[in-house]
Amino acid sequence: MAERFPRECSVADALEIVGERWSLLAVREISHGFHRFDQIVRNTGASRDILTARLRKLEDAGVLRRRRYSEHPPRYEYHLTEPGHELNDVLIALMKWGDKYLNPDDPPVRFVHSCGETLTAEVVCAHCGRPAREGLHAPTGRGALSR
Repeated sequence: MAERFPRECSVADALEIVGERWSLLAVREISHGFHRFDQIVRNTGASRDILTARLRKLEDAGVLRRRRYSEHPPRYEYHLTEPGHELNDVLIALMKWGDKYLNPDDPPVRFVHSCGETLTAEVVCAHCGRPAREGLHAPTGRGALSR
């Protein structure tokens, strides 16, 4: 069998941290103001032991931090760090895709801005501002592969 050399890629690196099912759902709940473990378990449906492992991994990666709110017994709340807050863009993009292709007639949830309007995500060119899908070319950089 040939040896595999995985391509360097920030997507792969990010998925090492948030790619397991319950990780992004935990981030979603924390970003919606559900900071306590029991709330996150209830709202995601994750088992307690799996959620504990996911939260620990997110904490170790700097995506969230624990804050003790009870001494006896020791209990913690979870809060997003700056990198954790930036995952909201990822959640909104995933939700946009899910609404379009999985729930087109009745999206179950909306992210709403403080102005009252629905948030959406779109990747645009940093130079011209046009949507990326209109001019997407092959990637460049140390992780890019030649054909």
